[in-house]
Amino acid sequence: MLQGERMKRFGDKLRTLRQRHSWTLRELATLLGMSAHSHLANLESGKNMPTAELILKIAELFAVSTNQLMKDELDVD
Repeated sequence: MLQGERMKRFGDKLRTLRQRHSWTLRELATLLGMSAHSHLANLESGKNMPTAELILKIAELFAVSTNQLMKDELDVD
């Protein structure tokens, strides 16, 4: 699988988690301590790669494992 495809899967998972909580990109950015929601939009669309720090923050916020976020074969139930 190409890196872009992996990042798309991460973005899909992030979008799913955000939508389950009915949060906008701006609300999620605030909760994650980010000043710009555009980075999150780029993550969701697969244009940007998340940093390790951001992956940990997202996992903690949504109470999912980092493996669930990063491994394509795992879902974020």
